[in-house]
Amino acid sequence: MIRLIWAAVLTLLPGFAQAASLVPGECQTVQHEDRDYAVCTVTADQDLRLFHSGPDGLYGGFAAINQALEPQGQKLGFAMNAGMYAPDRSPLGLYIENGLEAQGIVTAEGPGNFGMRPNGVFCAGRDGFSVTESRAFAAAPKACRIATQSGPMLVIDGALHPRFLVDSDSVYIRNGVGVSADGQTAFFAISDSRVTFHQFARLFRDVLMTPNALYLDGSISRLYAPELGRHDRGLPLGPIIGTVIPRG
Repeated sequence: MIRLIWAAVLTLLPGFAQAASLVPGECQTVQHEDRDYAVCTVTADQDLRLFHSGPDGLYGGFAAINQALEPQGQKLGFAMNAGMYAPDRSPLGLYIENGLEAQGIVTAEGPGNFGMRPNGVFCAGRDGFSVTESRAFAAAPKACRIATQSGPMLVIDGALHPRFLVDSDSVYIRNGVGVSADGQTAFFAISDSRVTFHQFARLFRDVLMTPNALYLDGSISRLYAPELGRHDRGLPLGPIIGTVIPRG
């Protein structure tokens, strides 16, 4: 019932037309408040996967994943870094890949963005996608095919994280994920320029219309999106999330 009410409310909001114009399965440029963002729209019927390590060790980047997929006649549709990680590139917090839990959930408050509660879990399961506050997830775990924990939450039940400041001077290239009210669409976004948490969260609340959204990371944020001419490079990454499509 709550999802139906939320969906009805969204149709009355100014940003709904822009969110509705996004093409499922594609990456597009979205402008909000004179800033550009790359937004990749993924539907629940697509092959969305998490990647961390292969037979030869840490993938670290998009090229290594494409190389691993090539013998199977597959390739990445899009990909981006999928959450925070330790200095050894191991995931911080819950990490589930192919239904197998490699790292357990963390609910304690701590330093840095990850520990800025509430943080959350992005999950893809049989019924679609969800972004859930970490303590709520720990109390009632979901059956996730893939899951990554990160933080802080950007949008929580339609409201911005209470610790975000409108006039903050902390600006970075940032990326994150939000989920539609019906759980059937996930929006992966990365800013083209440096933005505050508050600015980035407003993209998800006011344009993408996601009742819940999760910050994935900043400053190291990178995107692979061939249709936008993007194959960002840099230091090795930890977890990476992306869609897999046939090579052709």
